[in-house]
Amino acid sequence: MRYRFLQYPVQAMPGRVYTELLDLAQDQHGYLRTEDVRDAGFDPKRLVDYERRGVAERVAYGVYRMKAIPPDDLEEYMRAVLWPMGAGVLSHETALDLYELCDVNPAGIDVTVPHSYRTHRPVPALYRLHPRSLASEEAGGLRGLPIVTPLRAILDGIETHMRRELIEQAIHTAEQQSLITADGVARARNTLAERHPEATRER
Repeated sequence: MRYRFLQYPVQAMPGRVYTELLDLAQDQHGYLRTEDVRDAGFDPKRLVDYERRGVAERVAYGVYRMKAIPPDDLEEYMRAVLWPMGAGVLSHETALDLYELCDVNPAGIDVTVPHSYRTHRPVPALYRLHPRSLASEEAGGLRGLPIVTPLRAILDGIETHMRRELIEQAIHTAEQQSLITADGVARARNTLAERHPEATRER
């Protein structure tokens, strides 16, 4: 039970199921998917009932926010990775920014989705979807958010032609903080040289 920071009293919606789902939502910055509820062994229609009672808000197809969980500075990122049916992973400039590897200022939220992902829904203007089937070692977690590894984020930045000085800064910071291995540093620098040969000539 971890509810001392809740904005709304648990008593407003008593019951074991509500308590368990609230606990699950707290691990996801307040959000629940219908699949999360089903995987927990409960009827996903409970989320519809919670919305009707005013203790949950539907924010996207199959995604609800439990109002008892206070907002935080990462909830928009969690909503972004849940939007593509829970298949999203933060990447590119967004990942570099969250890792604080360089002075990038993303104009939106970058989300990598599997090549197999398809949707007929309009993509929110804030989201930038990047198709890539990530290997298991290319993704991890940061403060409860699905996110690519620092090396993958740097390689993403190279592929999308981020400014060279930002890439160099990201490699240097990641190396100094031991967020990438020596092999990773070499791979990043070699990729940068291959994609941007002018970087090698200017050094």
